Amino acid sequence: MAEGEAVRRVGTGDAAAFWAPGDRILWRYRENGGAGFHIARPVTVVRDDAEVLAVWLAPGTECVKPVLADGTPPHREPLRTRYTKPRTVQRDRWFGTGVLKLARPGEPWSVWLFWEPGWQFKNWYVNLEEPLVRWDGGVDSEDHFLDICVYPDHSWGWRDEDEFAQAQQDGLMDRTVAEQVLLAGRRALETIRAWGPPFDEGWQHWRPDPSWAVPLLPEDWDRTPAHMST
Repeated sequence: MAEGEAVRRVGTGDAAAFWAPGDRILWRYRENGGAGFHIARPVTVVRDDAEVLAVWLAPGTECVKPVLADGTPPHREPLRTRYTKPRTVQRDRWFGTGVLKLARPGEPWSVWLFWEPGWQFKNWYVNLEEPLVRWDGGVDSEDHFLDICVYPDHSWGWRDEDEFAQAQQDGLMDRTVAEQVLLAGRRALETIRAWGPPFDEGWQHWRPDPSWAVPLLPEDWDRTPAHMST
């Protein structure tokens, strides 16, 4: 994608500084039970301030995703062996419609917005995870398996409860962390029931700037940052 633009890095001494709209950064997840990164997605900053980090994951973006050692996507592997078989990572594209991701500082979840083709809003998705850690090239977290799907009529439902249970059984999450995840989920539900931020802020009507290029995946997407801050 020659028309793409590279991820922007702020100076290492300014890792906590806010990015400007249109900046390109990485949104990454560490592998569960490991030290490396297994998900890396170049995104474009929509808004970044003391209230929220909002980024756009554009269709066609080159990303890094986890796969089993034989190339099988994890979701196609039976649950009982999904987290115990050897894994690797591979480059792929984000197909389908894009995703708007919202994260409030310090919260143990992010909220993703999905659309059907033609910008018909589909749902919000509460991804329970460690609070984002900022570094000069983007943000890092670790996924906590359990999620909440929220629909336009304000109804909601838990997602991936089976994976959450299996991850605990396979030793990827101890009891203390699992209890913290459930507590975070209950806190998120309080926000949903009260229809607080970001659900009440009209993000479903947002649209990306048509001049934005698709950001490129840097070769050192998995580098360990020297300076980080929350």
